[in-house]
Amino acid sequence: MSSIVVLVGNPQSASRTRLVAEEVARQLADRGGAVVEPTIDVADVAGSLFRFPDAEIDALLERVASADVLIVASPTYKATYTGLLKAFLDRYGANGLAGVTAVPLLTIGGPGHALAVEHGLRPLLVELGASTPTRGIAFPAGDTDRREEIVASWLEDEWPRLAPALGSPVEPVRVG
Repeated sequence: MSSIVVLVGNPQSASRTRLVAEEVARQLADRGGAVVEPTIDVADVAGSLFRFPDAEIDALLERVASADVLIVASPTYKATYTGLLKAFLDRYGANGLAGVTAVPLLTIGGPGHALAVEHGLRPLLVELGASTPTRGIAFPAGDTDRREEIVASWLEDEWPRLAPALGSPVEPVRVG
């Protein structure tokens, strides 16, 4: 069975960013019959990020690299992702995420940050070897209460590109 891992780089544990990312994972799992692994909230292990080696961090890195689908989520900080997320991902070598299908997700404070997911987070994931076949999600943080509806709309459009990563058939397109 395929696995989905959520990686959250918000400096606050149990954030709105995490709620949105977990909603993406839940809807993907429901549609594709995958298992959602426990969320990795980097804020919970921030004190260990700069210890080398660190068995807990190494185990988390392995879980991320072994995912079939990885939801990588961060709030937008200075028009890109957080340094916390970057510090975690910097521990991978070249192609450390090869074979992983990643969905970049940024929670944004306003429309001016909408392109940050495509110009900041996506290139980082591609540099690490991940496949990013979908549009990234620039999710308005103020709409967290509407996450189920907004994610469902995004997934309806992006499912044909994500289904293969979960070993699921793409449903035929319904016409009128």
